[in-house]
Amino acid sequence: MLYYLHMQEHPLFLAPLAGYTDKAFRQIAHSFGADGSVTEMVSAEGLARDSAKTKALLDRYPGEENLIVQIFAPSEDPVARCLDTLLAFNPSMIDINCGCPVPKVVKTGAGSALMKDPAAAARMVRTIKERTDIPVSVKFRLGWDSSSINYIAFADAVYEAGASVLTLHARTRAQGYAGQADREAFRQLASHMEGSGAFLFASGDIFTPEDAGAVIDGCGMDGVMFARGAIGNPFIFRMAKEYMASGSYALPSAEEKVMTALSHLRLAIDAYGEAVACREMRKQLMAYIKGIEGASRAKASLTQACTEEECRSALLALIGK
Repeated sequence: MLYYLHMQEHPLFLAPLAGYTDKAFRQIAHSFGADGSVTEMVSAEGLARDSAKTKALLDRYPGEENLIVQIFAPSEDPVARCLDTLLAFNPSMIDINCGCPVPKVVKTGAGSALMKDPAAAARMVRTIKERTDIPVSVKFRLGWDSSSINYIAFADAVYEAGASVLTLHARTRAQGYAGQADREAFRQLASHMEGSGAFLFASGDIFTPEDAGAVIDGCGMDGVMFARGAIGNPFIFRMAKEYMASGSYALPSAEEKVMTALSHLRLAIDAYGEAVACREMRKQLMAYIKGIEGASRAKASLTQACTEEECRSALLALIGK
């Protein structure tokens, strides 16, 4: 996996997003040029207990060669206990979540709570590296809050423990997803890690091809993790690559948006069945059609849609089909 990363010129990945980056979304992202994608956040404790529901998050889409799994845990103990189950899925890389700000995760000591204990995060990295030869990645934040900015020291701790890929979401835990990501922090991290061999991804407020170019060319990061910017917009991978290659890019048409949304829905139905997929995909289908004339009417219909045909009718009406 590390060789693959270094062979790509500024790889663009689909970031881990709870409730979104299932195998259907990862497959759609790949079809539009994503160089990699990360699973939804997976509980190390759930894997350790052999939970079928947790293991289902690790299902691959057909042809998914690189399975990058993100786990969360408060300490090295559940990480150690989950490894046998996790390794059975043959992951290409294991990512440790040290950035999730959601209270139900943080109160367990996992996610961005680990920004207050870099040594604990380092022990998790070391636990994996002592038992496997799989590359380890860590996603982290600027710090717990504005009075405890420690991302440079945190990066040092997990890198020295064996993490070879580092993803910085340039906000504090206290910010959540509000405010502005601090792009100067990307520049500082890139400068600090220069020559180390660590691979650096940027995350946070990266919604456009221009944003991707700014954090790569302007801040010195190696790649980008598109998160919210990819919801309903897998085209961002294609557009960003066009922009970095030529300085311009083509926007998707309304028809391409609608037809891609329907393809995404079909993949979800194949994976989970019609009733579950139509319910769980509503938020994503609405994101696909944002900005299309008549979208508000279609959204009202999608809110009530329970079948593939009802979703198709609402979406195709937007393009006169």
